[in-house]
This record gives sequence, C-alpha cells and structure tokens, in this order.
Amino acid sequence: MNSPKVEVASMLSALPEDSSLEDIQYHLYVLEKVKRGLGRAETAGAMSNEDAKARLGKWLTA
Repeated sequence: MNSPKVEVASMLSALPEDSSLEDIQYHLYVLEKVKRGLGRAETAGAMSNEDAKARLGKWLTA
C-alpha cells in the first residue's frame, strides 16, 4: 500500500499542467471517496450487479 504522499504525487503527475487548485482539490476529494468506498466494500461486503439490478428493478427498465 502506498503512502498518501506517494498517491498524491502520482495523482499530480497525471493531471494536466494547467490544472487549477480547484481541479486538484476535486481530484483529492474523489481519490479519498474512492479509497473509503473500496475499504467499506472490503469490510462490509459489496452487492453484486445482479443483486443491485433486482433491488432496483422497478427503476431500471431496459
């Protein structure tokens, strides 16, 4: 597992040179939310696509 400093450095190197501070803040926010979500999925479990479709079936008409 990478340290937060390494993750931020990697994220910054992937952003365009003309990124604003607001762009960087947004990407940091998304990175943290994704990390939390993945951690929660590992500890609490995640729902399969089939289960989600069954649960939300009345709104998902294909």
